[in-house]
Amino acid sequence: MRLNDATGRKTALVVGANGVIGRNLIEYLVTLPEWDIIGISRRGGENTSRVRYIAADLLSPEDSQRKLEALPEVTHIFYAAYQERPTWAELVPPNLAMLVNVVEAIESSAHNLQHISLMQGYKVYGAHLGPFKTPARETDANHMPPEFNVDQQNFLEKRQLGKSWTWSAIRPSVVCGFALGNPMNLAMVIAVYASISKELGLPLRFPGKPGAYHSLLEMTDAGLLAQATVWAATDTRCANQAFNITNGDLFRWDELWLKVAAFFGLDTAPLLPMSLSVVMKDKEQLWNGMVEKYGLEPNSYQDVSSWGFGDFVFSWDYDFFADGSKARRFGFHEFIDTEAMFMRIFADFRSRKIIP
Repeated sequence: MRLNDATGRKTALVVGANGVIGRNLIEYLVTLPEWDIIGISRRGGENTSRVRYIAADLLSPEDSQRKLEALPEVTHIFYAAYQERPTWAELVPPNLAMLVNVVEAIESSAHNLQHISLMQGYKVYGAHLGPFKTPARETDANHMPPEFNVDQQNFLEKRQLGKSWTWSAIRPSVVCGFALGNPMNLAMVIAVYASISKELGLPLRFPGKPGAYHSLLEMTDAGLLAQATVWAATDTRCANQAFNITNGDLFRWDELWLKVAAFFGLDTAPLLPMSLSVVMKDKEQLWNGMVEKYGLEPNSYQDVSSWGFGDFVFSWDYDFFADGSKARRFGFHEFIDTEAMFMRIFADFRSRKIIP
């Protein structure tokens, strides 16, 4: 492993610093004394003694160059930015452009760049399209495009040829942790849905497809993902490799849903397929009343809503898991119990006064 200087310091540029992945990655890096940390996102953030935030429009090559060329100290790029679009094809141009803009800007000034970590997901395996080969493995063939995750990795592979830096591609399942205003936050979906169900005196019904209630799934804890991401970025064995990163266990909603309901003090009732995007659309006034009634933090209903993502996950009436053994063979052995993860996250939401 190369070092930033004689003291062994390294500088992380976390791209997408306010998302569930970026936020938890920064929290983990703060615990590692050898790292200096710079977070970049559209909104920026409040600087601390360990973290400097930069607001930048990464879709703009000019703004990216202007903001990032002033960071010659960067040794590691952790890329976790994402732009939502209505179709799979429309996701490609903005998400590829942001990565290209970041890499080109940093490469022009950061002459000790050592590694670029790319956050991906199971879209690489076609998991979003329908039933896919399980367990998915890093060696599986690509599916018919469009797919921005694949285009991003292809860009890094070609860009890295002849360069001294290396890359890694990290592939988590559904990532669970704390973040607000995130379009893909399943734990928040469940917590807010359960809280509103309780406020209305309703049992907690599983809102997804009947087949999804019984399929095998896995999750990825955001803290575990942060550890694995830094490991892959700093262990020379992981250079130019992709890794599935998961909690290490499997579950079915038909068992876990009962335990989620118990956490919130709710009964369950037979599942009822329904679009959360539709049935929760009119709940903003109710939520605002709950914020006042229970003394919650004044987060907007939009910031705690990821209903479209909930509909997406609860529609998976097929098995959804990957083979995580490659990471273990390369030296990463951490794991987390998924049931315990959800209960810890829900408790954290309560302690932060996000939910009652």
